[in-house]
Amino acid sequence: MTHYFSSEFTLGILGGGQLGKMLLYETRKFDIKTNVIDPSKEAPCKIACDHFEIGDLMDFDTVYNFGKKVDVLTFEIELVNIEALEKLENEGIIVYPSSKTLRNINDKITQKQFYQTHQIPTSPFQVFNSKNNLLQAISDQDLDFPFVWKQSKGGYDGMGVNIIRKKEDLNQLRNVPCIAEKLITFKNELAVIVARNPKGEIKTYPVVEMEFHPEANQVEYVICPARIDDKVAEKARAIAVKVSEAFEHVGLLAVELFQTEDDEIIVNEVAPRPHNSGHYSIEGSVTNQFEQHLRAILNLPLGETNSKIAAIMVNLVGEEGCTGNVQYKNMESILSLEGVSPHIYGKKQTRPFRKMGHVTIVNKDIYKAHKIAEMVKKTIKVISN
Repeated sequence: MTHYFSSEFTLGILGGGQLGKMLLYETRKFDIKTNVIDPSKEAPCKIACDHFEIGDLMDFDTVYNFGKKVDVLTFEIELVNIEALEKLENEGIIVYPSSKTLRNINDKITQKQFYQTHQIPTSPFQVFNSKNNLLQAISDQDLDFPFVWKQSKGGYDGMGVNIIRKKEDLNQLRNVPCIAEKLITFKNELAVIVARNPKGEIKTYPVVEMEFHPEANQVEYVICPARIDDKVAEKARAIAVKVSEAFEHVGLLAVELFQTEDDEIIVNEVAPRPHNSGHYSIEGSVTNQFEQHLRAILNLPLGETNSKIAAIMVNLVGEEGCTGNVQYKNMESILSLEGVSPHIYGKKQTRPFRKMGHVTIVNKDIYKAHKIAEMVKKTIKVISN
């Protein structure tokens, strides 16, 4: 058995952002040695890992050479060099989630086709190699408004996704391979985080409900538990497990879902890592998502996923019109509210809609928690000084 704790075992993390930083809370708790690489010298992970280096995550040699120095390699962002991960795996380095899983997820075209192949419910879609092909399909009346446009690669945090309702909306689209999805009418956007270890042990977290910012296409509130019927929740968790098993992923898989008007559940997309929809678990769950990811990739027994208390997470993003050195306005005011726990990610520069932190509100009453969350959202401002 591998000795992970207080030993020379080394976990490598590709990416040094907030997800990596929160994962490092858990490695420090377990005294697990960590190496982190990120393109930015100001990466939030820098202060908490054992070894930090600067490097391009899309560069083959950089990722390969970093991976050769660790025992297990994971990532906190999907935009990494997959070919380097494959070579490392072939040479005996453990990479979780695997390069195969990442390859099936990283390209939205491949991901949607994967759902079709495995009979996983998802919205109808068409694939286009370029913007010109898409425009031709509209001209030929093979594609109708409205639809959801998604670029095949490189999208992140709501970027690379646009709702196209009329001809004028097409002007903003990039000339890249893409998909056009049918715009689904839905009651709720939901998410389920699935944990799976190499032994095949699987656990799901409770279904959460997500409320989005209408302009930035980013989550504003994550609500746990989701305010939905138990049968709908059971169906969502079952579909999330089916997705996990199909991908054969190891680690965490965040499965984003739509609850349609007739209470069907369809898959929107997935992320093979700790996820914004699981941040509430730090205060709200028996085992938070970051510890769970660590347990899963190290093939340790998975922790309990039950909630200890109702929780709502509010994202802290940069205010519109604010770019530069960050300042958190009215922090003392929100700290006086019941059940409030802020998390500041450590990014020194803000810009409009950049994720700078989050606040979790816990309360026995989910509706009271939501009222406090709304107060938090109205009160705290992420501005530049």
